[in-house]
Amino acid sequence: MSDTTEPSLLRQRRFLPFFVTQTLGAFNDNVFKNALVILVTFGIAGLSASQVDAYVNLAAGIFILPFFLFSATCGQLAEKYEKSRLIRYTKLLELAIMLLAAAGFYWRSVPLLMALLFLLGTQATIFGPVKYSILPQHLREQELISGNAWVESATFLAILLGTMLGGFLIALPGGAHWVGGAVIVVAALGYLAAREIPPAPATAPALKINWNPVSETWRNFQFMRGNRTVLLSVMGISWFWFYGATFLAQLPHYTKEFLGGNEQVVTALLTVFSLGIGVGSFLCERLSGHKVEIGLVPLGSIGLTLFGVDLYFAAPDVAAVQGEGVWAFLHEARNHRVLWDLLLIGVSGGLYIVPLYALIQTRSAASHRSRVIAGNNILNALFMVVSAIMAVGLLKAGLTIPELLLTTALMNAAVALYIYTMLPEFLMRLLVWLLINTLYRIRTVGLEQNIPEEGGAVVVCNHVSFVDALIVGGSIRRPVRFVMYHKIFKIPVLSFIFRTAKAIPIAPAKEDEAMMTRAFDEIARELAEGNVVGIFPEGAITRDGQMDSFRPGIERVIARTPVPVVPLALRGLWGSIFSRRDDFLKRMRLPRRFWSKIELVSAPPVPPEQVTAALLEEKVRALRGDAA
Repeated sequence: MSDTTEPSLLRQRRFLPFFVTQTLGAFNDNVFKNALVILVTFGIAGLSASQVDAYVNLAAGIFILPFFLFSATCGQLAEKYEKSRLIRYTKLLELAIMLLAAAGFYWRSVPLLMALLFLLGTQATIFGPVKYSILPQHLREQELISGNAWVESATFLAILLGTMLGGFLIALPGGAHWVGGAVIVVAALGYLAAREIPPAPATAPALKINWNPVSETWRNFQFMRGNRTVLLSVMGISWFWFYGATFLAQLPHYTKEFLGGNEQVVTALLTVFSLGIGVGSFLCERLSGHKVEIGLVPLGSIGLTLFGVDLYFAAPDVAAVQGEGVWAFLHEARNHRVLWDLLLIGVSGGLYIVPLYALIQTRSAASHRSRVIAGNNILNALFMVVSAIMAVGLLKAGLTIPELLLTTALMNAAVALYIYTMLPEFLMRLLVWLLINTLYRIRTVGLEQNIPEEGGAVVVCNHVSFVDALIVGGSIRRPVRFVMYHKIFKIPVLSFIFRTAKAIPIAPAKEDEAMMTRAFDEIARELAEGNVVGIFPEGAITRDGQMDSFRPGIERVIARTPVPVVPLALRGLWGSIFSRRDDFLKRMRLPRRFWSKIELVSAPPVPPEQVTAALLEEKVRALRGDAA
């Protein structure tokens, strides 16, 4: 639980106009693209069969091509110029494209519409880096998960609805007029919404634009390589688009051949998948407690594999009956399994993708964020192209569509294991999240107001259980490096979490003076680098539920590196299986209660010049009260 009571982002000008602008943009792109595909495919434009094949394949690549050509340049533009003005210019470009598109549909000029599709891809390429880099400028870090959840869920629904409307309008009598009018109106509404977006100052106004896309793309990748977490997050996002592009591209043929459904069933399945993405995105917000909780990423990747594999077993053979409508499809019990699999793949995708986007936004330097996102867009496009090539190759090699989807799901497991091996922080955060959300319900008080948003700081807390560091670290938005007794640091299973979180083991001088010296040096280094360090000044876990006196080591830390100290108190953990209330055998029994209520409360930071062990102990005792 969180101690914040923020109004909905959709009621705030710093988010709503941007949200409407990007949603209408995604909607309009897909109205145009699907109307064009239907125009070409179903003979409305009077093309030969060979021309239809050529244009359909060309359309698949021509929209993505600008991402390769211009993303690097567009990332620089998003750094150099004020972002709300850049968005307005891109919406004016969209409006101009759609005015020409109305003429193209009226004349049924496929070459003109193809050229406009390329321009629309260019407009999307310009908007891409701005879309994700403007959010951290307008939203606080604790709002990024919510903001990204709205953006991702609305984007998928806009793609679905735009695709449906484009196909519906072009098939009407006088469809060219309907499509032309619709895309112009939507583009105009998008521009009007963009005019209300608050200013977002340039993050690198002195940047000199490098117009060479090859060298600039390479520079973008170098930025990402400088931050391993960001690089692997970008790779994870690109893999998701590989996975999603493979599944969505095969869905129409899979529905026809293996489910026996018609185009209405395809639309129903796409709707279920899109709703799943939306549910997963908002579930991510709920489960994360409004902070960037990367522990949900492994949970999402597990779901992508499990439900992708189950989709194969749900319908592995060609359907006996073809051309069923939605109601006939729903009447068959086996198809319910397919629907659930697609829904849960979507939910897993939302849990997976939203924290990764938020992680890039928070871990990238502001002066390079747009260029990192531009590099991410290039990799996304590349992975989608590779997914199409792989699909064609494996299908020609003799795999069926269900076997192709099974292969992709199993590849997802391999990719996930690779990423989590390279960056075990993801798995560590999953274990922490499972612990604090299975056994406990945590209420936090004062953390948002009292933990500094940046710069070095120390948090001190009473020591009640073996998992205090996990609970405190899992509740604070900023990464915390804890100082802990070396024997607790070495506890099996928990040691993996502590090592991955880069906890600092310490020992009393009488046990290991060298370890103690190294620990104080490491604490000073972390604080000097602007990080948060967590200390339990009692020096040991309580054996009777009462607080012990704070040791003077905290004074030594602050004397060496003066930073503010934030008092914290854990309440309600005494008596849990991780406390020392009972002997070892009793503690190892199954917990008597799950989802127990505990609290983590905070007081305002104590300035470094006022820090004493006695003062901090007094403040923590007052916060703790009688609730051990």
